[in-house]
Amino acid sequence: MNTYKLTILAILATLGVVGRSFLVFIPNVQPVTAIIIIAGIIMGPGAAFVLALLITFLSNMLLGMGIWSIWQVLSWGLIGIMSGCIGKYVKHISVYMLALYGIFCGYLYGFIISLVTYQVAGKFWPYYLLGLPYDTYHAIGNALFIMVLYPIFSYLMKRYAKDRFNIQH
Repeated sequence: MNTYKLTILAILATLGVVGRSFLVFIPNVQPVTAIIIIAGIIMGPGAAFVLALLITFLSNMLLGMGIWSIWQVLSWGLIGIMSGCIGKYVKHISVYMLALYGIFCGYLYGFIISLVTYQVAGKFWPYYLLGLPYDTYHAIGNALFIMVLYPIFSYLMKRYAKDRFNIQH
């Protein structure tokens, strides 16, 4: 990773932490998953995983660390790696397809985070089923954030970083 790519990751991590902190009063609606998806699509799986680690660690310093932090890194990291692989192999992705992918990732994140309860209490299905409305908020929020942020981030990163690092689009 070069300095320019690290700077972009630092800016995206800051946006994720600030967005998560400002929207903490709306359950499960935050831009983190959308930012990680967009970073994976544009910058690749490695950068998206590093971004997931940074956002989780830094935002949880403000919002609280716990056993769930490990699962957050794993779930957001997996979403980042999957997004990076999609961006690597699919050359043209519409914003609407990314929004649908964001909805899927909202439910995937909720499923993985529900495994924390199984790890601690041995009960998975009750917790998961009761959490589905919050996963739905997360999924809809992802779609909205992707529809707003992807065109902006894509334009800015293509325009200013085209010669700095390999962008798949």
